[in-house]
Amino acid sequence: MLPGHVAYGLGAQYGLRISTETVVAWERGVAAPSEYELTALAGVLWCSPGELLTAARTLREHRVARQLAVAELAQLLGLTVSAYLRMEESGRWRGNERQSAALTEVLGLTAAGFVTVSGRDEELAELLRGAVTTRWQAQLRAVAKLVPLERGFLQDVLEQLHADYQSLMVSTLSWSSTGTERAGATGDAGREFLARILERFWRTAGVPGPDG
Repeated sequence: MLPGHVAYGLGAQYGLRISTETVVAWERGVAAPSEYELTALAGVLWCSPGELLTAARTLREHRVARQLAVAELAQLLGLTVSAYLRMEESGRWRGNERQSAALTEVLGLTAAGFVTVSGRDEELAELLRGAVTTRWQAQLRAVAKLVPLERGFLQDVLEQLHADYQSLMVSTLSWSSTGTERAGATGDAGREFLARILERFWRTAGVPGPDG
């Protein structure tokens, strides 16, 4: 199907006035369909909405991939629709421990996926920076609040992460063979360091990343 065929199908089957240019923008990833548009698009293409999401990362994307309505998911989590919507729209999960456990089960989230949909990847990465560059013990409590893993296990992971980093610092001053990504770096190099430390944390913990 060409983009024009898809646009026509969206109009004929679902009454959506979508231009060919908009369909092309969706394909290229420069624009995103609304929830209803995504559902309609899946119908036109004879697939599920989840198959159109390459890597669900937000609460909305995970919910749509599971084909759950807002009211349905809110009920499963023990939340009002308005309370859930505020969290989905803000990108910050603020549920209690029981609700967080229910969210993880209903959406099939890994520990890494839960942190990502909670909007706390950057916060965790900053804590991990402190853990590897200073004393990991000082960051354990804060990390345990963010990551749904047993505290004793997290202690072992942080200790290993710190030891690995300090060992590599001796010879390379970083985790990059180029020696350009230092812990205190800012800008692109700093962001790359935080992304790398987050990735290494999940790998050390033996947990699949947020993309599964």
